Amino acid sequence: MTGASSGIGQALAHHFAQDGYQLVLAARSVAKMQALADDLQQQFKVQVVVIGADLETDAGAVQLHADIQARGIVLSALVNNAGYGAFGEFKDTALRSELAMMQLNMNTVVVLSKLFLPDLLATRGKILNTASTAAFQPGPYMAVYYATKAFVLSFSEALASELEDTGVTVTALCPGPTASGFQDKAQLGNSALIKGKKLPTSEEVAALGYRAMQRGQRVYIPGFMNWVMAQSMRFTPRHLATKVVKILTRPIA
Repeated sequence: MTGASSGIGQALAHHFAQDGYQLVLAARSVAKMQALADDLQQQFKVQVVVIGADLETDAGAVQLHADIQARGIVLSALVNNAGYGAFGEFKDTALRSELAMMQLNMNTVVVLSKLFLPDLLATRGKILNTASTAAFQPGPYMAVYYATKAFVLSFSEALASELEDTGVTVTALCPGPTASGFQDKAQLGNSALIKGKKLPTSEEVAALGYRAMQRGQRVYIPGFMNWVMAQSMRFTPRHLATKVVKILTRPIA
């Protein structure tokens, strides 16, 4: 599991452990992951392995796969949850950050899915990819982030179709704005998307997403209004959808 240090990923780790899964947690912050691992091992009596991995680099995902194989671990579930966003006009955002985001949100998902697929085929396992309601339309003020999540959704649905007769399921979890550390890292505090709004908790979203994965549901959007908004984009002209998102996401004082 990637991205389990906080938010939805941390909550997902608890659900897996509660159901008796042996876990592998991957992140750059080994100390933080180890604290979570210790808690899960004590609470649920499962084995939790922590592996340091920098998944914002080309080699990070490949090395993570090699490290897991070297330990003789065969996966029955892969959770691609690591990712982040950046809020602001594209002309002002840092290119290095945008490229790292693309690496983490897209390339790493593809590399890990490709390399661990033999394990998952052997175990008739599951893949859970964290996408977003951002995947359903363009996103002014978060142009690259929205585009990366559109990639994750499209990739997940296509892969699920290819694997439908193998016993392996692929689920794209598409939450809307959620109370987590994501907003702080993305500097979304002044966005109309979240400012002054009561957001669902990471625990609520993770519980729903975990159940959707266990059902083998291909796309899951937590929250009725999030579902309605996502579906409405199918019938809304693209230029109008972009204008709506621009209003909903705009910076406010």
